[in-house]
Amino acid sequence: MKQVDFAQGSITKNIFQTAMPMLVAQILNLLYNIVDRIYIGRIPNIGTLALGSVGLCFPIITIIMAFANLYSSGGAPLFAIDRGKQDTNHAQKIMNTSFVMLVYTGILLTVILFIFARPILIAFGASKQTLIYSLPYMRIYLIGTIASMISTGMNAFINAEGYPKAGMMTVLIGAVANIILDPLFIFVFGLNVEGAAIATVISQILSALFVVRFLTRSNIEITLHWIQPSAFYRAKDILSLGLAGFIMQLTNGLVQIACNHMLSLTGGDLYVSVMTIVSSVRQMLEIPIWAITDGSSPILSFNYGAKAYSRVKQAFWVMLGLTIVYAGLIWLLIEKIPLFFISIFSNDPVLQAPSRQALHLYFFAFIFMVFQYTGQTMFKSLNRKGFAIFFSLLRKVIIVIPLTILLPHWLGANGVFIAEPISNVVGGLACFITMFCTLWKELTYDDTHRGELK
Repeated sequence: MKQVDFAQGSITKNIFQTAMPMLVAQILNLLYNIVDRIYIGRIPNIGTLALGSVGLCFPIITIIMAFANLYSSGGAPLFAIDRGKQDTNHAQKIMNTSFVMLVYTGILLTVILFIFARPILIAFGASKQTLIYSLPYMRIYLIGTIASMISTGMNAFINAEGYPKAGMMTVLIGAVANIILDPLFIFVFGLNVEGAAIATVISQILSALFVVRFLTRSNIEITLHWIQPSAFYRAKDILSLGLAGFIMQLTNGLVQIACNHMLSLTGGDLYVSVMTIVSSVRQMLEIPIWAITDGSSPILSFNYGAKAYSRVKQAFWVMLGLTIVYAGLIWLLIEKIPLFFISIFSNDPVLQAPSRQALHLYFFAFIFMVFQYTGQTMFKSLNRKGFAIFFSLLRKVIIVIPLTILLPHWLGANGVFIAEPISNVVGGLACFITMFCTLWKELTYDDTHRGELK
């Protein structure tokens, strides 16, 4: 496959060359993850309850993905910076260290979560009714933990090496398999929720096999071996940089736990199902923002490593402009046609009225989330660990979770959905303004356009 040269050509073209395959990959990844919910919501007689039950598993799945993100968002930018410096040997060591830590973490998570799945789900808000469906789904899903972490975590290195189309293929394989296998296992074999989990595990394994095969045959090969003492400093660098992405994902899981818990108290199982729909719609509509920022990240990192600071700035402005336009369009669609998005997951009239109101509240300040994503991407891509970690904590832990717990005491279930737009405004602006007051001022370049850091 053709490799994208981040050092040459138009920045906008570079971003589109990287982001478009990522966009397709993310859309496919959406189908990969959401197709379960689409089919589960339409299982006769039990669809609405089963949908909420699977929603209770989201925090655990999010926590698993947080660990995959720990190694991908920590290792891939360092990998790209080394490529920009033409240090291929160290880039390979970074990738291999990330892979080893990812595999060992996947084994540990599988064992721990499988053993404690039941008490964890109960703590997350599962009732006797929802536990009937959530527990078997979760235990089957956990069988594919290692495969899921490999396909997600190591795909970032494929993109960082300049092969976004191969990164797209990783998700394409899993998504197509899941779309085909889901109705087969759920409806034809009559396995219902368990069938959805089995289909997902098989799809994850197929994606992981493709990633490993590609990376063992690429220009910078991957190997699996025990981490030697000399590799500990690399592990430390990966973990410290990836901590921001890890915290962001982990706090997403904590927010989901807080939301489900408060909604189960204020609205019952019905509102847990509403939250599942809202979370699914958000996941679906965030995809282009993820693709643009993730597609910009290796370009930012590579050119920063090459000291081409003018190209770093250009990449940022393109990233910001594209995400703002998209977020504004999405907000308008949510305001005008909310039932269209709700009907993707359920046609149950009992769910439609509360889901419509929840969507309006939840997406009220959607555009401000762009400032969080772009600012965070700059901090992460340019290896500014402290700021990246702080702003990951600020929006979710310091703002969202306390508001999610406190607001329902006065606003009922609506308070859970109002917490999100408040955090988007406060957290997003704080991250963006800080980035301009600190990092942006350091990005200068001399008259020869080679660039020198102040």
